[in-house]
Amino acid sequence: MRSNKFLKAEQTHLVWDTPGLLAGVDEAGRGPLAGPVVAAAVILDERAPIKGLADSKQLTALRRERLYDEIRAKALCCSVAQASVEEIDQLNILHATMLAMRRAVIGLRLKPAKVLVDGNRLPPLDVLAEAIVSGDALVPSISAASILAKVTRDRLLCELHLQHPEYGFDRHKGYGTAQHMQALRVHGALAVHRRSFAPVARALFVPAPQTDTEP
Repeated sequence: MRSNKFLKAEQTHLVWDTPGLLAGVDEAGRGPLAGPVVAAAVILDERAPIKGLADSKQLTALRRERLYDEIRAKALCCSVAQASVEEIDQLNILHATMLAMRRAVIGLRLKPAKVLVDGNRLPPLDVLAEAIVSGDALVPSISAASILAKVTRDRLLCELHLQHPEYGFDRHKGYGTAQHMQALRVHGALAVHRRSFAPVARALFVPAPQTDTEP
């Protein structure tokens, strides 16, 4: 039976500073109807500050791309991971998001002494961790993680657009816009669509044809 232990994790308020490396963690893609959920973990280098770090949603696409390159060049280490559409449909989006975050932390070349996670939930980790609401706007390392996750996922959806331009993935990035819902109704679902999401299920539902019967 699937463990729900991380569901009980509330935001932790720690009253001491932990010596050692600090990693920020964030995700991108919880709300869309298609594509994986992507998480990133970043350990910044205090000796190489990066100006302009902020919540990725508050930045222009061009600014995110430039910061993405700078983070990759200057961070001590970073890791990007995913949970697939199949995992999202099997586990649900919250469990899949926690899985992607855990994979991102495990993928770090250097092990942090403490992990700061955006939001109010914590994935199961073997290091000290703290959940910070609006952390992507408050903590530079979480901001950096949000940018890596967002840019990575947007690039994946743009690649998907090249394969299936009729869906408009380059514009809506998988979110349930009117254009996306219309494409679902006309063209059906792709393997990258999250069938466990109600809008996808509704768009794909076709009532059984009615036949005339003798009274």
